[in-house]
Amino acid sequence: MKDAARTPRRLLLGAGLVACLTPMAVGTAAQTELRREASSHVQSPPAQSRAVAADASPLLPPGTKPVPLADGFDVARFEAMAQAVVANQRVPGLAMAIVHKGEVLSARGYGITDVSNAEPVDAHTVFRLASLSKPFAGTVTGLLVAEGSLRWDSHIADFMPALQLARPDAAARLTVADVLSHRVGLGRNTYDRDIERNVDYRSLVQRLANAPMTCDVGDCYSYQNVAFSLVGDVVSAASGQFFSEAVAGRIFKPLGMDDASYGLEGIQASPRWAKPHVRAGGGWRSLMPKPTYYRVAPAAGVNASISDMAQWLIAQSGRRPDVLPAPLLATLQQPLVSTPGEMRSSGWRRQRLGDAGYALGWRVYDYSGHRVVFHAGAVQGYRGLMAMMPEREIGVVVLWNGESSLPTGLLPTILDSAIGLAPQQWLDVDFADVDELLLANAGEDAGAVSISTGPEAAAGSGGGAASDARPE
Repeated sequence: MKDAARTPRRLLLGAGLVACLTPMAVGTAAQTELRREASSHVQSPPAQSRAVAADASPLLPPGTKPVPLADGFDVARFEAMAQAVVANQRVPGLAMAIVHKGEVLSARGYGITDVSNAEPVDAHTVFRLASLSKPFAGTVTGLLVAEGSLRWDSHIADFMPALQLARPDAAARLTVADVLSHRVGLGRNTYDRDIERNVDYRSLVQRLANAPMTCDVGDCYSYQNVAFSLVGDVVSAASGQFFSEAVAGRIFKPLGMDDASYGLEGIQASPRWAKPHVRAGGGWRSLMPKPTYYRVAPAAGVNASISDMAQWLIAQSGRRPDVLPAPLLATLQQPLVSTPGEMRSSGWRRQRLGDAGYALGWRVYDYSGHRVVFHAGAVQGYRGLMAMMPEREIGVVVLWNGESSLPTGLLPTILDSAIGLAPQQWLDVDFADVDELLLANAGEDAGAVSISTGPEAAAGSGGGAASDARPE
């Protein structure tokens, strides 16, 4: 069922238009922009006061003013909901950030890092991001486009001459934008099962020559991890750096994402990190993270804390133009291909989404008539969601370390509150417990704006088998 008050606007381009490229400038560096439909307003949320005035929304159309958050938007209540999610170890640990107009309203940890060795999750506890890594790959590529080292319509084969696809001339026509928007033409999640069997990335790239294609390059959407990671080879060739070094130097360091890293070695070297958990014997069992999807770093290689992700939200909202120029963000967040399956993949999507598309490492939704820039991630023992609503200048990230869908309800709950929709119980918690937590918290910190550590939960253990989940 869709909201009766919804006034959806079409977010997506026609099939014949999506591949068209037009030049534009970002500062003094030339870049190519992917042409967007006239009715699609590219917007974006928060910013840092030292870079952009607090009353300006950098990515809203000129003359368009942001809309205030709806009455009753209560950060302290959302924090109490997060506490309720981890109560009684329904989820081992969780971290959540909420930003508005470039200000961090909340960035906190809840629950524990490991049921076998309990430590509280805090703002600097590192989680594996899985497919929340994809926007980093799109963004670092865009920075190279802005520098003039690449074009969105640069051909992958110019940097990887040995690349072959099954259809004649397909590899020669494949562009950077095609890869980042999942328009390679392959079947969904090509060779993901082989990643899970520990086949190395280079071998799988060679095998793309024999992978069945469902459409021509650029003609259809089909989600990828191996093929998406071709962009890492392009970034390395264009920048002269390893892909992880290019992201660290252009994104992590300038944004102050001090806990962020790439790969299994990166998360294990973190001073504090959340272990992945799987269901076992009625409880949870903690594991060591598998290296599998770390091998496709552009698709699923980033590790970060909720403190890091708050800064990432602020930058992607246009409030750090010293690092990410607004015209670049507008390009990155412009949908290029329709993804109607997203509108059916969960309860809140079925009820709230009027349109869905994929941009350059980002999903873009019509959420009850409001533009939302989004991505989700899932890999063994870790889950995450990230969304920005430009019109309200609000951004949310939720990360957790257990194979549970329970915390996903936090996101639509917060978005609904931001735009003033009638409350729905997207979140399976007892709201009497939430009210009690809210009252208890009020005596501890009335401000609810600081980065602090959430409550500890009791430790537990269990045994059982584990299985991989694809990072999407």
